[in-house]
Amino acid sequence: MVLETCEIGGADQEEVQEEPHQKAPDFKPEYCHYHDEGCDYAEACLKCPFPQCLYDEPGGRQRWLKRARDREIKRLFKSGRRVKELAALFGISRRTIQRALGGS
Repeated sequence: MVLETCEIGGADQEEVQEEPHQKAPDFKPEYCHYHDEGCDYAEACLKCPFPQCLYDEPGGRQRWLKRARDREIKRLFKSGRRVKELAALFGISRRTIQRALGGS
């Protein structure tokens, strides 16, 4: 692959030769020794309760944690806790509690 670069407004051009990337051979599964270590949420990837890995999607882990937090906030609110108590319990603002409740 040949890349050309030039300065804006100038006529100087430079050619750079780039090496193509070599791929590693794709072994059959029976010849690949893979140790499934899992993550914080499952002991093994094949036993994971999530339909898609939380680490495959940008912000996936944080999104899941916020949704779990919001479900717990709603549960506690329905059991009689006040917004001010929930804010102190979770260490977040009252406005964030109100957003999590979303009109409940």
